[in-house]
Amino acid sequence: MKRTISIVPVGRIDSNVLHGLQQGLSVAFSVAPDIAEPLPEPFYAFNSRRNQYSAESILEVIASRLQGDTAEKILGIVDHDLYVPELNFVFGVALGRATLISIARLRQEFYGLSSDDDLFCRRVLTEAVHELGHSYGLKHCVNPNCVMFFSRTLLDTDKKGSDFCAPCNIKMHRFQSATSSPEGQKWMLPSSLSLSFVP
Repeated sequence: MKRTISIVPVGRIDSNVLHGLQQGLSVAFSVAPDIAEPLPEPFYAFNSRRNQYSAESILEVIASRLQGDTAEKILGIVDHDLYVPELNFVFGVALGRATLISIARLRQEFYGLSSDDDLFCRRVLTEAVHELGHSYGLKHCVNPNCVMFFSRTLLDTDKKGSDFCAPCNIKMHRFQSATSSPEGQKWMLPSSLSLSFVP
């Protein structure tokens, strides 16, 4: 297994988003991420009652279809609103070496605000680094300026940015140098927000 990250578009994702994410992740994790062939639109995961897509269903497809992938970590990216049964919605989830983020709620337009491409791209990178951090074994951090801090609002996400704090950075290097991945496959739900959020 080579030490890299495979970025997997699920459905249609703007190429500028993918290449910007590729560049940002290369700095955050000191690897050369690959952009894989896109997977089809996840119609199988749509829940008509909730008008959302099941994060678990999509992530399981990513994990099963990419078992032969030689990348150390896999990051799925989808432009649909995601949920898990316990929560109203999530920005992302992680399971083993596979992770998934949604970019739908990271746009200002989702909240009826004017578009801000720079802010949007920063949010995408922050969520991606956060989920991948979990896949390496990092837990949530109490430092509100650390990317591993649990965001309760998008304001938290914007404040913390995509950088690890010093202790988490040390742990990350330790995890990356380890030969074994974290034991088991435990669902991580690090990026949930309440529907009461108002920007």
